[in-house]
Amino acid sequence: MSAPPDFLAATRSSYDRVAADYARHFRDEMAGLPVELSVLSLFASVVAGPVLEVGCGTGLATAELVRLGVDVSGVDLSPGMLEVARRHLPNVRFEIGSMLDLPHPDATFGGVMAWYSTIHVPDDLLPTALAELARVVRPGGYLLLAFQVGDEPLHMTSALGHEVELVFHRRRPDHLAKLLADAGVPVTVRTTREARQGERTPQAFLLARKPE
Repeated sequence: MSAPPDFLAATRSSYDRVAADYARHFRDEMAGLPVELSVLSLFASVVAGPVLEVGCGTGLATAELVRLGVDVSGVDLSPGMLEVARRHLPNVRFEIGSMLDLPHPDATFGGVMAWYSTIHVPDDLLPTALAELARVVRPGGYLLLAFQVGDEPLHMTSALGHEVELVFHRRRPDHLAKLLADAGVPVTVRTTREARQGERTPQAFLLARKPE
């Protein structure tokens, strides 16, 4: 088996270090994000069947889908983040995995969500990641992406008092929409909101659907 791309190892170890502090710092953030809550509510209202959240982290968005009655499971690179997620959501199935090689057969899920997780995938691997997300969506199912808008990546070497090695790739909605269409899941809804105080960039949300 070949070695994983360097960004996977760096992302995994970085989130392992910050997991506990990340969960505390962002614990109540979702309650103050009406656009995000509306997007998740829309997603929950259209998906049928199980949902997979790819890059679920500590389960902050997962918990909102659970509250909305969605049958959701999660996959993430970081064992540390998943340890926190399992503690907070003991009835949800979480497993370790990469969006470049998901541990599921084709067409398993009615919906797949990548909530600020494709942001760490380098540009050259992004089409591969999106194709892998699309692979596990059933015909007629949905794929939801959330990401930061921009053109230049942000490289972070410290976060929440820890040393990290994280690159946040900001991207344009039109570019992501084209890549999703190329992966066989054309976008049906797109929403962008302006940056709030303390944020560096606008935020974008794309809902795509695999044809029947």
